[in-house]
Amino acid sequence: MAYEDSRVAPNKDACRENKIDIAYRDYCSHKLIPLNKCRIQNFFLPWKCVHERHDYEKCQYEEFQYRVKKAKESS
Repeated sequence: MAYEDSRVAPNKDACRENKIDIAYRDYCSHKLIPLNKCRIQNFFLPWKCVHERHDYEKCQYEEFQYRVKKAKESS
């Protein structure tokens, strides 16, 4: 499945309920919500929530690649 097909639009209500800052309400906000919950439950210990952080960072990287691809196509 291509990344373009797996993009999920952010749910504004869920972002508001989970206090996601507007700057972070991108196509990866659905990954940020469980990451922030895990961080709070584990007192922000850096060796906890590794899987959630990896998922979020991978999503951010794929979104970056998608934007670069679209920019190259448009120029």
